[in-house]
Amino acid sequence: MRFVAFSCLLAAAALSAVCGAPISTDEIADMTSKGYRLLDLEEGAVPVWKTEDEKLGLMRAETHFFDVTEVYEPEETLIKPVKLAAKASFPAPSHSSAITPLLSQLSISNMQTSLTTLTAFNNRYYQSSTGKQASQWIFDKVSNITASRSDITVSQFAHSWQQFSVIVSFAGKSSGPITIVGAHEDSINLNNPTNGRAPGADDDGSGTVNLIEILRVLVDAGYTPSTSLELHWYSGEEGGLLGSQAIAKDYKSKGKTVKAFLELDMTAFFAPGTKEVIALEADYIDSGVNAFLKQLVDTYSNLEWAMDDPCGYACSDHASWNKQGYPTGMLYEAITGDDNQKIHGTGDTTSVSGFSWSHSLEFAKVAFAFAYELSA
Repeated sequence: MRFVAFSCLLAAAALSAVCGAPISTDEIADMTSKGYRLLDLEEGAVPVWKTEDEKLGLMRAETHFFDVTEVYEPEETLIKPVKLAAKASFPAPSHSSAITPLLSQLSISNMQTSLTTLTAFNNRYYQSSTGKQASQWIFDKVSNITASRSDITVSQFAHSWQQFSVIVSFAGKSSGPITIVGAHEDSINLNNPTNGRAPGADDDGSGTVNLIEILRVLVDAGYTPSTSLELHWYSGEEGGLLGSQAIAKDYKSKGKTVKAFLELDMTAFFAPGTKEVIALEADYIDSGVNAFLKQLVDTYSNLEWAMDDPCGYACSDHASWNKQGYPTGMLYEAITGDDNQKIHGTGDTTSVSGFSWSHSLEFAKVAFAFAYELSA
């Protein structure tokens, strides 16, 4: 709270921003032309202007935020994300006879191969040339997987920065709300974002390759959903949930309905000597989605579920969908504190003690079941 108040004073004094009042379109155009970014730091507060260096300082301090520069509209100051709300309810899992045999087709070897390619990029930072190359590789990979299916579309969602997001959409047999599973494709080295080495094996290479492998098994099985199913790979999560915000807002503006959204952000690590679990995020999610995820873990995983500590404001892409009023959930690799501490730099590799492919596979199983159960 004190940080936000200080930011408002600084913005008012140095940048002529008016805290407590909506930000005009003219101000946004003027400030962005000068290289500033508009950051939403706290629920209910008017966003504040920060330089890129100040934004990076917040990231280094592990301060979560939405970078709303491209998506801000004045009326959004009246929309408050909901930390925990029961908006959705789902029937108990009922497709185990179809799903269980398919789970055995999820391949660690395939995920390892994909991750080897992704981590070979110097980094996957959303403003770097190698970040764009990584999104192109993902696009090409999933396009090849789906090439035989005319009912599946693969698209690039372009942004104002170099890296694009990737969306795979299975057409439903009938109209109805969309089921979405997402991960973020970018990585970051907080010491040198554009040029520094950032393999991002766990954050979020793990969720990215889980999603690619889920897609492969669905396509190989000839799966055709009853209602639309989408898999998303987001650009710019590390820069303030940029890609997911743009897409979630686009869906909302077009009146698209979403049955439920699930985020996979870091799935491959648990600290040696700690209990291996599938952690469920506790805030800025839908309690109905979490109740369903608990059932899915109990039904389809060898692990137990556990509630994580609240991850706070704008901590991953699920928050972008929550902000637009959609029911969301997120699976996390461990209880916070038992998670990977080597992210956001050169050390996020598969060789770190605690990285486990068998652990990540359990998350792929649950996310696969989520996609199938809700769209079948």
